Amino acid sequence: MENEEKVMSGEESLRVITEMINKTRVSITQSSFHLLFWGWLIFACSFSEFLLWKLTDWTNAWYVWLFVIPGVFVSLIYGFVKGKREKVFTYGTSIYVWTWMAFLVSSVILFIVFPVETDSVSKYMLLIAAMPLFISGVVLRFRPLIWGAGAFWILALVAHFGGETVSGLAMPVAMIVGYLIPGYLLRKRASHDTFQGA
Repeated sequence: MENEEKVMSGEESLRVITEMINKTRVSITQSSFHLLFWGWLIFACSFSEFLLWKLTDWTNAWYVWLFVIPGVFVSLIYGFVKGKREKVFTYGTSIYVWTWMAFLVSSVILFIVFPVETDSVSKYMLLIAAMPLFISGVVLRFRPLIWGAGAFWILALVAHFGGETVSGLAMPVAMIVGYLIPGYLLRKRASHDTFQGA
């Protein structure tokens, strides 16, 4: 019995290549939502804490971080609902989701190890947050996220060596550079891609 290899036509080859690319694609819309949601939430918490620390006598300025708890639920619910609507759960999506889930677990453990000491935690948060941001940039093939990760690493050093005032501003600046700017650029790219595909 002879084994005959089927020669694919150009159209079939293109279809196979397109399917392989789609298996690694991640929902850009979902990615931009999370970046913008968390960018604004963490910016608001970190900048509010900084202002309360600098301008008031309130010793429990760290209470503003309690807004992160409902934020986790909003983010998880949004991701779950959006994920249910997606027709294909790709390899890229899987890597993307589990990378951020690993970051979430690491963040919770970090706050258990360093309770209340947000000034000392910020440099570690920036350090570990840079990793999923970098991986997301690679998976999405989106350089602003990779540059944002680089900014997180640099700002982690700034938070460590910069003194109290500079360190207190490292987190809000990181959110602008690493989450918000790439998030809005990603949203713009998603709407452009949708328009192009229409």
